[in-house]
Amino acid sequence: MSNDNPGIRNDSGKRAGTVRLAVVTTVVLALAGATVFALLADASAGEAGKSAGATTTVDPALPPPTVDMAIVRESEDGGKTVNITLDDGPDPRWTPKALELLERYRAKAVFCLTGPNAAAHPDLVKKIVAAGHRLCDHSVSHNTAMDKKPVSYQEKEILDAKRLIDRASGGERIWYYRAPGGSFTPQIRQIAAAHGMRNLGWNIDPADFREPGTDTLVRSVKNQLSKGPTVLLHDGGGNRAQTMEALEPLLPWFAAEGCHFSFPKAG
Repeated sequence: MSNDNPGIRNDSGKRAGTVRLAVVTTVVLALAGATVFALLADASAGEAGKSAGATTTVDPALPPPTVDMAIVRESEDGGKTVNITLDDGPDPRWTPKALELLERYRAKAVFCLTGPNAAAHPDLVKKIVAAGHRLCDHSVSHNTAMDKKPVSYQEKEILDAKRLIDRASGGERIWYYRAPGGSFTPQIRQIAAAHGMRNLGWNIDPADFREPGTDTLVRSVKNQLSKGPTVLLHDGGGNRAQTMEALEPLLPWFAAEGCHFSFPKAG
């Protein structure tokens, strides 16, 4: 008799049903296990990506990146390094002093320029490049709430500043983009990366713009050195006397600590 007849039950039917149930159960559990494993793997990869500063999916409405979209803080050189970065210039009073100190101690720096300051002082922009330092786009208006603005506003701030810096430098490479106040968004990072500028963060911030005192600045930088190599300082946007006074002992101290002056990664 056929075991397909629901009205007839026998031992072989029971065994066949049991086998089918076991197979189905095994398949279901295998699929469930594979799904859970995949979800865990995705989560693990996601956490690893976050810790490594991984890029996000690009916005198809914007140009594709030409360099890595991730925010860079590490040095391009190995070993013990320090990356000096100076924001909000160039300034006719403070930038020449910074250049003099950097030359005296054979140090290099990234100068994060606002577009209008670069346009007003093209001679200083050219001196920065001639001394072997690197240029960084720091927007037009230094709006620390840029991340709350429309993408069209963000793009204009970044690219108008780039054009002004390009004109002032004679077309020298702009290696980085630093968002005012660190106000990065995925779109901002993509816009910068699409124009060959690596998004630049920092590890050490002594808040020199608050003018807390030279000794406080020096102590703060020294205490934060273990956080990473990239130091955020300013050569524009206000009275930077304390910053210049702090750089004078800090630059030889970095060398005494065995730090090699480097640049942040730009690829």
